[in-house]
Amino acid sequence: MQRPRAVTIISWLFIIFGSIALLSGLWPYVRMTGPQLIVDLKTHWMVHLSRILQIIGGVFMLYGRNWARCLIVVWILFHIVISALHSLSFLLMHVVIFSIILYFLFRPDANAYFRRA
Repeated sequence: MQRPRAVTIISWLFIIFGSIALLSGLWPYVRMTGPQLIVDLKTHWMVHLSRILQIIGGVFMLYGRNWARCLIVVWILFHIVISALHSLSFLLMHVVIFSIILYFLFRPDANAYFRRA
């Protein structure tokens, strides 16, 4: 079965934006000294892990792995919780994005695609 176009688009968006966020988050480490680097990594490791999981989810959704689809849903739910701590506009934005992604990732054609793998 051919991969639904919506799954392809969503996967690539997660890969691209996750990669950009990861690289921009790691770029400052190039100029840090050893002690600075260790302190910063100890305090920001969760952010980098989140971005890595975003990329992994996008890549493996391209291969039709259902666990990757679940990973992306959990990743977005986590961001909904975080955005609720910031502002109402961030929360609403993440809820809208979540709703759109849920709609496309759980349509019958997407379900069939993820079931075949």
